[in-house]
Amino acid sequence: MRRDVITVVDYRAGNLASVQKALVHLGYNSGFTEDPDDVARASRIVLPGVGHFGTMARLQKSGMRSAIEEAIARGVPLLGICLGMQWLFEGSAEAPHVSGLGLFKGCCEHFALGVKVPHVGWNDLQPRGKSRLFTGVPHDGFVYYTHSYRAPVADGVIATTSYGETFAAAVERDNVFGVQFHPEKSGEVGLAILKNFCEASC
Repeated sequence: MRRDVITVVDYRAGNLASVQKALVHLGYNSGFTEDPDDVARASRIVLPGVGHFGTMARLQKSGMRSAIEEAIARGVPLLGICLGMQWLFEGSAEAPHVSGLGLFKGCCEHFALGVKVPHVGWNDLQPRGKSRLFTGVPHDGFVYYTHSYRAPVADGVIATTSYGETFAAAVERDNVFGVQFHPEKSGEVGLAILKNFCEASC
């Protein structure tokens, strides 16, 4: 078992147990926290998915948002999963008055009419150039999604997926990573992506 602890942010709505189970399966220690001081000491941070974009307001009120922003500024690697990735953008139509972290340009939008929402199930990844997150991952790999809002294809997007329209499947810039899908539910492909994040040098 590795000694470094992967700090998983607990905002009382995320898919924490599945994320931790996947990290333990890979040989990493992981711990949940609602305490900004834990984030301030973290060596790596995971923002798990599931929930409403407006939950960011709760993180701001608790001081967790500031702790996350300060950790990112120090170079601490961070992975946002599903909703956690959407928080990396400027905002979302799901909660127009709540600002995202603004690390990637654009706002998340609801899927257009004509497709079944939420988007639930397996879809392929369409990589866009090289990335640390997808090192050794097959270009035709399939991953598991469950979401109603999608992030735009902007600078920093390293993979897309098409479901009625093309949207951002993953982002990467410096020490910040994000995936719209759930790697903890995506079999060997997802585990490889989680391992790449845990091992990435930033």
